[in-house]
Amino acid sequence: MLTSHTTANGNVPVVTRRIEHSATYPFSAAQVHSALTSEQYWRDRIAEVGGDGATLDEVTVGDGTVAVRMTQAIPAEHLPGVVTKIRPGDLFIKRSETWAGLNGDEATGTFAAEVQDAPAKISGTQKVSAQAEGARVDVSAEAVVKIPLVGGKIESAIAEQVMELIEREREFTQGWLAR
Repeated sequence: MLTSHTTANGNVPVVTRRIEHSATYPFSAAQVHSALTSEQYWRDRIAEVGGDGATLDEVTVGDGTVAVRMTQAIPAEHLPGVVTKIRPGDLFIKRSETWAGLNGDEATGTFAAEVQDAPAKISGTQKVSAQAEGARVDVSAEAVVKIPLVGGKIESAIAEQVMELIEREREFTQGWLAR
């Protein structure tokens, strides 16, 4: 689900878009959480879904926890014209993600992404929880773009790209757990 909101911030309109997404898995919450807190999972995921030039910058694994930093690129030819007019060239996105330890059949986490050299970012929360027949991961985020006049178009493009990426990551996770 996507919703938009615009507010004035001095001379720069701030355009935000809420992103809500849920993914279900035919695996237990403990199995999904175990994957999400595995260093190998992150190495495999960035290699398969990260795109050209993607790097896994840091993975810190604790007792059932993880903190990850990565960099991904979106080639200019895959970007909408409104984006490349304002910011030519490939976009480099710095991402971070955390997962806390499993508490019963539930774990929570955070994530953030910031477009390098552009006033665009996204951040949110995530939760894995047990369901009757497996587990569900819920994502709630907000995309913010601070660019006059075209911020809404860019924020819409970012939200669309994020939804596509979340789906590719869900498909990867499904396959990784099934192996």
